[in-house]
Amino acid sequence: MTSDPRTALITGASAGIGATFARHLAARGYQLLLVARRTDRLQELAAELTRKHGGERRYEVFTADLTDPAAPKAIMDYANAQGLDIDILINNAGLSGKTAFADTPWETLAGEIQLMVTAQTELAHLVIPGMKKRRWGRIVNLSSLAAFAPPAASLLYTGIKSYVLNVSQALDMELKPHGIHVTALCPGFTYTEFHDVMGTRDRANRLPRILWQQPEAVVAEGWKAVQNGEPVCIPGLVNKVSAAAMKLMPIRLSYLAGRTLNPFKNS
Repeated sequence: MTSDPRTALITGASAGIGATFARHLAARGYQLLLVARRTDRLQELAAELTRKHGGERRYEVFTADLTDPAAPKAIMDYANAQGLDIDILINNAGLSGKTAFADTPWETLAGEIQLMVTAQTELAHLVIPGMKKRRWGRIVNLSSLAAFAPPAASLLYTGIKSYVLNVSQALDMELKPHGIHVTALCPGFTYTEFHDVMGTRDRANRLPRILWQQPEAVVAEGWKAVQNGEPVCIPGLVNKVSAAAMKLMPIRLSYLAGRTLNPFKNS
């Protein structure tokens, strides 16, 4: 349990890894600002946490679509209006394109970039000054095992997650002297709604079970990593081995694999 009511801002908190982070941190005494597009889901989660952990901690809900460029500032304006200092940022909200790049409307691609690159980076930029002032902060940026994988034909996802991995390490180098830890959490296949939203559930279900993790395992390892000051966390032994093997892949082989072995491309 924390001695002070530190507050965590969690994006994409309505389901999956985001909701699991909310339950994990609430159980450890943290206050929460839960952000996602689905108000009903957020309210249900906040009510669940209040019933389970009592009324000593605040579980605030803010509905926002992070594909909207105005959303990060709106979130922080709400936090400030509520008197909440953001000590922990869980940049979890994400999605993946489902169609070939050239066949996808630019508005859709721009929303993907806004959500997982611009909004994530802007939220970090907005919370870091307060963390530096208080000499304490924790930031978890959701990258992916895909950041170590060959680029996938048609998809921006691997490039975006590589950006998150790289920038998280750069920020950790800068901020650790100020008491702020930044970790890129790089899960592999995880049992969440992600593949249902992508429309790739049937293909995902054909993958061997050994490749999959429960979100609770991902969150537990990720939170431990950021607390310990580890800039990169690849949860699960299978994922660690996979990432190490992919790093050794020659460029030509990596290109061929990305062009032919992507199990989730919808062309």
